[in-house]
Amino acid sequence: MKIRKAIIPVAGLGTRFLPATKAQPKAMLPIVDKPAIQYVVEEAIASGIEEIFIIINPSDSSIQNHFNRSYILEEILERRKKFELRDELKKLSEMAKIQFIIQKRPKGLGDAILCARPFIEDDEPFAVLLGDDIVKNKIPCLLQLIRIYTIHQSPVIGVSHVQDSDVSKYGIIHPRNITNSRIIPIKTLVEKPALHLAPSRYAVIGRYILSPLIFPLIEKIFPDQNQEIQLTDALIQLSKIRNMLAYVFRGKRYDVGDKLGFLEANIDFALRREDLNKPLTNMLRKK
Repeated sequence: MKIRKAIIPVAGLGTRFLPATKAQPKAMLPIVDKPAIQYVVEEAIASGIEEIFIIINPSDSSIQNHFNRSYILEEILERRKKFELRDELKKLSEMAKIQFIIQKRPKGLGDAILCARPFIEDDEPFAVLLGDDIVKNKIPCLLQLIRIYTIHQSPVIGVSHVQDSDVSKYGIIHPRNITNSRIIPIKTLVEKPALHLAPSRYAVIGRYILSPLIFPLIEKIFPDQNQEIQLTDALIQLSKIRNMLAYVFRGKRYDVGDKLGFLEANIDFALRREDLNKPLTNMLRKK
């Protein structure tokens, strides 16, 4: 079955970026001149996704406004003969069928995904993309996972090899067996383990292909010490009843939910632009 739908949860409070995120969602912080969430939406569309469900909190109207048409602004740009910019803004609202779903309380990633359950058919695989992760590659990261799913018909989790110092920040996969392939059978997962307890150095990185089997498993998960329902806990249960695969995706990944990763993304993306490369390079050399 073709994977047509994607869930993008961005309802978190963005506490790592306070005070910048006190009055605006973290997903709207710009990478150069485009909000982070737009890069994630564009990846989904480039991967063949037709319907996108963005999970937001009740105060995140700016995300909806960003993807809705602004006729007044388009008219102003047209009068000023800024046709290219006008067309770019119009394209935003035509990229895909985007629906917004409210997560009433910040109860974790698992609960956010559960909010989209009414929109997923009983036998329909779907994608999940986290807004904190931007991946730059000729073949979109999500499309890489979709291709693996199409061949193996098993849930697929995007992973990346991380340094020892970062292991405790991520969910870490426990491989079923060692393989030289980018495709790794999963035995189970461990959420943010201490280094000496980590079963591998392969961290779960914000891209998933899942089946609706995950929904009843999420419903059975008890909240953690922060009163959040963790997706990793449901994936551990899923691994007991279904074969699951990790895929070491190709591409440069930016953790834009981290301050240093956010700055790195802004610099790298700016350096790729003809209008910014030279002046930015000169500025950096003077530092």
